[in-house]
Amino acid sequence: MKTPKSTKSKTQWHELLGTLLKDLLSPVNIQVETEAKVMKESPRIDILLLRRNESEWTDEQLALLPDGIRNTKATDLLLEFKYTESFNDDALQQALGYDFFYKQFQNLKSDKLQSFLLIAKKPQNSMLKKLGYKNTEYPGVYRSSFRLFKKIILLSLNELSDEPHNAFIKCFASHRQEKEKAFQVLEKYAYNSLTTHLKSYLNGLKGIWFTLPKGEDMNLDLTPELITAWGEKWGKSYLAHLKPEEILSNFKPEEILSHFKPEERLIGLKPEERLAGLKPEERLIGLKPEERLIGLKPEERLIGLKPEELDALKSYLKKCQ
Repeated sequence: MKTPKSTKSKTQWHELLGTLLKDLLSPVNIQVETEAKVMKESPRIDILLLRRNESEWTDEQLALLPDGIRNTKATDLLLEFKYTESFNDDALQQALGYDFFYKQFQNLKSDKLQSFLLIAKKPQNSMLKKLGYKNTEYPGVYRSSFRLFKKIILLSLNELSDEPHNAFIKCFASHRQEKEKAFQVLEKYAYNSLTTHLKSYLNGLKGIWFTLPKGEDMNLDLTPELITAWGEKWGKSYLAHLKPEEILSNFKPEEILSHFKPEERLIGLKPEERLAGLKPEERLIGLKPEERLIGLKPEERLIGLKPEELDALKSYLKKCQ
């Protein structure tokens, strides 16, 4: 009896990660390419390119970049991403090849290029030891003591810390609990500042990771467009079951009020609530003199007048008789 062959996922995982990084990093002036050329006649490769124009990362950029990447001074960063594959000799040799040919093709000095191998699965200790990789001061960031392999920094997504700047990339970790923690951090610290499109994309990823049966994502031909569409659908379905106050709790008061006309902001307020916070002179702006006096008794209208002003009023009234 023949053992059925395992179905290989058609998903281009580097494109899914690249879409997230492009939406996230382009607004802070980091160029992201999902098909980087490493030689003149380059084959299609599963690699991402990050390129910055500034000499150093800005604070805005650092808030979005994971450990290892945020610590490099290179201007061009090659990211080889393995979602379904383990860390092994072949993955490392492939990354080394990309590093070598890209540097030649772009005529870059060694200090201008840094290559990374991103692994969704946690690397085996035996393989790390074999290739000379040891953890750095940052959890999940490994560097090799072997001269040849020093060129490639290894990022183990499952092992990165739970700091907010690691959360975006940890959405692609292999362990469910690490994904869950990443989304919890994003919802706490970052969601309100994201674009609508990026929120939809993250909602789509979250739905795929936590809604589909285990392993089903490997049988699907996932694309960035499909993930975004699912995210929009799931987002609307989720919002439909929330109470108004639960939805509004995600926004600042000024963000909510910006969508209302001035007269709409006052609906439901009592007269005294509408005037609360206004100075006396501000409450009278726009009123005609006779409108300001409506509701006052005769003696109340005279309060605050000086003797000479009262005399002038008496003289005026006599003339009017």
